[in-house]
Amino acid sequence: MNVLSIQSHVAFGHVGNASAVFPMQRLGVEVWPIHTVQFSNHTGYGSWKGRVFDGPAIEELLDGIADRGVLERCNGVLSGYMGSADIGNAIVSAVKRVRALNPDVLYCCDPVIGDVGRGVFVRPGIPEFMRDQAVPAADIVTPNQFELDYLSGHATETLNEVKRAVGAVQALGPKAVLVTSVETRETPSDALDLIAGEGGRFWRVRTPKLAVSVNGAGDAIAALFFVHYARSRSVATALAEASASVYGLLKRTEEAGSREILTIAAQDEFVSPTHRFQAEEV
Repeated sequence: MNVLSIQSHVAFGHVGNASAVFPMQRLGVEVWPIHTVQFSNHTGYGSWKGRVFDGPAIEELLDGIADRGVLERCNGVLSGYMGSADIGNAIVSAVKRVRALNPDVLYCCDPVIGDVGRGVFVRPGIPEFMRDQAVPAADIVTPNQFELDYLSGHATETLNEVKRAVGAVQALGPKAVLVTSVETRETPSDALDLIAGEGGRFWRVRTPKLAVSVNGAGDAIAALFFVHYARSRSVATALAEASASVYGLLKRTEEAGSREILTIAAQDEFVSPTHRFQAEEV
């Protein structure tokens, strides 16, 4: 399996491609990373060095890959933080270009917009671009609960409201939706839910809540869910596998007291998770 992963990258730590590429490689996937930004570290530190690339830079790299005669061997495209609507246009164009060569290619869009407690943290124009162009072009989307509310236009305080919102996002185009970091009235205070939907059916995995706050976990779970879904074509299987791996990764990170997720030190969690959760239909 060959995946074109177009998202941000940091030299130190693990967010964007620095969080998504290695887990996919550990699962035996050949990854072709293209960086939308390259920073010294994630922006949660308050200061960083580096730059945001532009749409033509993304297109130039894709041209170089195409020149090798391998673009038709691409099985999937994964996108995350875009940096600008200009980059978003280049990503959607890349998806169309790959699909023209391989109609079976899957596009997974992690619609990075914001989060509960932080609100929107991307540049102006990005949320609208995600809703109006990127998400409709995707086969799979992996929003958190805040992003689900934005994309669907619905508040999600109950499980039924989450299911309704997932249906609204699916109406935009994607077949499969994974919602991360879900807390509804039905969610116990010591737990977090992950909910996935496809074809009018919904599954939930409930994991213990961990006392850890790190960047990059969403990038990792989007990549893992994408790979497991591409291989199994089962939302329930992908949900169970991805949630187990990321829970193990975050638990190891919590135990170490690390500010950065332990992508390398906890890499066995990607192939042989120490904790397992059953995806229950809801």
